[in-house]
Amino acid sequence: MQYYQLSPEEVLQQLQTSRDGLSDKEVIARRQKYGYNEIPETERQHWVLLFLKQFKSLLVFILLGAAVISWTTGHRADVYVILAVIIINATIGFVQEMRAENAVASLKSMLVPQAKVLRNGEKITLPARELVPGDIIILEEGDSIPADARLIEAKNLRAIEAPLTGESVPVHKSVESMAAETAMADRRNMLYKGAFIAGGYAVAVVTGTGLNTAIGEIALSLSKIKPSKTNFQKKTDALAQQMAIIAIISAVLLFFIAYFYQEGTLQEVLLVAIAALVSSIPAGLPAVLAIVLAIGANRMAKRNAIIREFTATETLGAVTTIITDKTGTLTQNTLTVRKVFVPNMPEWDITGEGWSPIGNFMHSQTVIDPQGIPALNQLLTICGWSNNSDIQHNKEKDVYQLVGDPTEGALLVLARKGGCYPKEHTSVCKIDDLPFNSNLKMRATLVANNGKKQLLVVGAPEKVLAKSAYISTPEGIVPMTEEWLHRLKHQMDEWSLQALRVIALAWRDETEDMHHISEEHLANLTFAGIVGMIDPPRPDVRKAVSDCKQAGIRVIMATGDHINTAIAIARATGIIDDTEIHRTLALTEQQLLTLNEQEFEHVVHTTNVFARLTPNMKLRIAEKLQAGGELIAMTGDGVNDAPALKRADVGVAMGIMGTDVARDAAKVVLADDNFSTIVSAVEEGRIVFNNARQTSFYLLTTNFAEITTLLMCILSGLPIPLTATQILWLNLVTDGVSDISLATESGHGDILKQKPVNPQEHILNPEVLPFLFINAGLMTLLTIVAFKWFLPEGIEKARSAAFIIMAFCQLYNVYNMRSLKLSIFQIGLFTNGYVTAATIVSIVIQTAIIKVPVLAEMFHFASIDAIEFITLVLASSGVLWIGELYKLIRYRS
Repeated sequence: MQYYQLSPEEVLQQLQTSRDGLSDKEVIARRQKYGYNEIPETERQHWVLLFLKQFKSLLVFILLGAAVISWTTGHRADVYVILAVIIINATIGFVQEMRAENAVASLKSMLVPQAKVLRNGEKITLPARELVPGDIIILEEGDSIPADARLIEAKNLRAIEAPLTGESVPVHKSVESMAAETAMADRRNMLYKGAFIAGGYAVAVVTGTGLNTAIGEIALSLSKIKPSKTNFQKKTDALAQQMAIIAIISAVLLFFIAYFYQEGTLQEVLLVAIAALVSSIPAGLPAVLAIVLAIGANRMAKRNAIIREFTATETLGAVTTIITDKTGTLTQNTLTVRKVFVPNMPEWDITGEGWSPIGNFMHSQTVIDPQGIPALNQLLTICGWSNNSDIQHNKEKDVYQLVGDPTEGALLVLARKGGCYPKEHTSVCKIDDLPFNSNLKMRATLVANNGKKQLLVVGAPEKVLAKSAYISTPEGIVPMTEEWLHRLKHQMDEWSLQALRVIALAWRDETEDMHHISEEHLANLTFAGIVGMIDPPRPDVRKAVSDCKQAGIRVIMATGDHINTAIAIARATGIIDDTEIHRTLALTEQQLLTLNEQEFEHVVHTTNVFARLTPNMKLRIAEKLQAGGELIAMTGDGVNDAPALKRADVGVAMGIMGTDVARDAAKVVLADDNFSTIVSAVEEGRIVFNNARQTSFYLLTTNFAEITTLLMCILSGLPIPLTATQILWLNLVTDGVSDISLATESGHGDILKQKPVNPQEHILNPEVLPFLFINAGLMTLLTIVAFKWFLPEGIEKARSAAFIIMAFCQLYNVYNMRSLKLSIFQIGLFTNGYVTAATIVSIVIQTAIIKVPVLAEMFHFASIDAIEFITLVLASSGVLWIGELYKLIRYRS
């Protein structure tokens, strides 16, 4: 039912209620029909299901297959190792996601919203969840709107609907019926759940509760959006397939060659083939990838980005486009006066941000004292006294908070910056107040100052000018003339082009017998001046947007606010670059709706600012960009952002100002509501991808070297160079310790100067194959040479030498893998303490199993003297030097 089209009496009749409210009996009946007035929260996944979710990976299934093979062939120890790795991997993911969910839950308010309701003709207060359609609710300044409702009475009513529409300026409300084609954001006779009253008084009839509200419809639409596999999950699945194919083909090939070509015993050949299969499938890879993600998530948390979806950590690094809301995301969600103009005086710039009453009055880079200028001081007096807002200082958090209307709050902050403190002036008292009237577009206050009465007026410039007969100048009060009107309107037009909201101020001396204000008193005013205010950008947003552009990431503003305001903020933050004259600056939803599909696709890929958008249009823009191959991060805080937050590849919600619906739909929550935090998160995401690639590449290189060594020896007619136990030990200790240390590698300073990772790019791609073949080939060559060199001294000594070469080649290779492009000497040999510690531990363990007699006997190692051992270790370092030479030749530019 479109209640905004009906008159108040028709709405009451339609809902079968009256101005006295519902009876208790009727409330019970309606609650059975409509349920409670609440949006069902997304039920938190049970911890058991969350734990089982960690096993949904192709790599895990491949490892389980390897475990079954090991069990059937009697290698029980390998089974336990593989199962331990799988459980460790699942535990890491489970703990990380549980911590993220708890962090998000702690951000939610625990207050139970209340509502003032008429029931049985009596006014009562009850929990908002108990409201039903047909209830009559009473709303005053500061109240949160508990349900969708149609106004039946309104007095100077203004509502802030930013959480729903994205418009930061209060919306004036009235009871008049509206046309059928009126857009939701323009339905002035409707109140919406989730918004709140900025000023005035209202009586309204509830028209929708729970899911049958504007917010509820958005929440319901979220359930229809099915999340697809994350970018990282797709890449790890591809990686698992690649490694599984290599492992199976290599093991089968090894078995047939060794059995039929060398005619080895079935038991020995089968054991070696199984060992090669198990070692070629990197058992530690799922755990290592989980650790890479966990480290990235923890680093992001320290930078105020809480990761709710584990794999979103890496996906952030591949983001190509960020779609951001304006209000509260790019801006501070606080109106701030930027300019002040008093007739016949210079224009002043005002410094300071938000609700903090700290700032200066500037002209030509010079600070001036407003108290020394009577005309300016009069304007500040009007700002401070014709005002019902309050600015409170939260000493614990050291922040200033607004109570009341944002416009009045901005004027009060201006007054305090200029040295006018209404509460501290005992010589001035307020006699009467006329709140803002949407018809008059003005408010007025009657004050007494040392026995002298003054009427102070604030309002829309055109209305105040129409009521002003005089104008205040430094030379005195003069009559308002056509010339003055022209000069003032020119000044206002200039400010409007800068998207400043212009407010005019006026006053009049009154007689002693005046005690009340009426509309008739608003005449023959003396014009005092104008102020220009704006919801300013966050101080560090411009740099964050610049960093995004440098990183190859496009930033799009998608807001419900007016197009002029959107363009001004986009210019201030650098989203719009006026040098790109071929681009359309901005488009509204109405303009988008007139385009055909081809034209829509074109503007979505070329225009960076979209204004007056509904949730459905935001979602359509996101889907169109994704269809074009873009990887989308959507940032926002309002309910209207939630569908696109969920549909985006990475939804990023505001933790403080954000609504519960937005946070629940997002994969990342910004604990500080700072847009620049998203850039830090992108940086960490790219580091995560690099670390995932480097650890995977390290494992594949070492495993490929092992299997190649076995195959080449057999094809050359040599004995098998490593036993099954030795192969498994190499895989468990050398790989298992070193690869985890690689997961801790931090960025090397150039990560945001690179283009985004191609969403289609696999962790292993053709670009890294030359490096793989060079490293693996050298490891194979060194191992076979050492094996042949010592073979005349016995098979056990030859295998011991081969083992030492392979083990230490892998340790040197760790330093190759710390960066696939930069020299280890550029990034610092010891800058990663974890790699250094892992290297030392691995050296100690490998030396022990060769030198300690009991361990040497267990692994069938022969005695290797110190000179031989040092020679083999130094020979292994060739892997590092060849790797350095490859990087120098390929990436010297």
